[in-house]
Amino acid sequence: MGKSELIRIGKVIRDRRKQLGVNQQTLSELAGIGINTLLAVERGEGNPQLSTMLAILDTLGLQFEIKLKTMSYETV
Repeated sequence: MGKSELIRIGKVIRDRRKQLGVNQQTLSELAGIGINTLLAVERGEGNPQLSTMLAILDTLGLQFEIKLKTMSYETV
């Protein structure tokens, strides 16, 4: 996952947390992760484990969606 994707995911997480009126400390406790881990995820930093991301998303009522991406190939 690239830096831009992590930043985008972090923003979605932060926006949803704020929408629900939950502070960072409470979310970290509910998700069973450290506050510093949550802070890094919201900033799009680090390399969070999939289980960490899933715990945060589940706590916020969000989920990952996996789908095929469109591939474009250049021919020489």
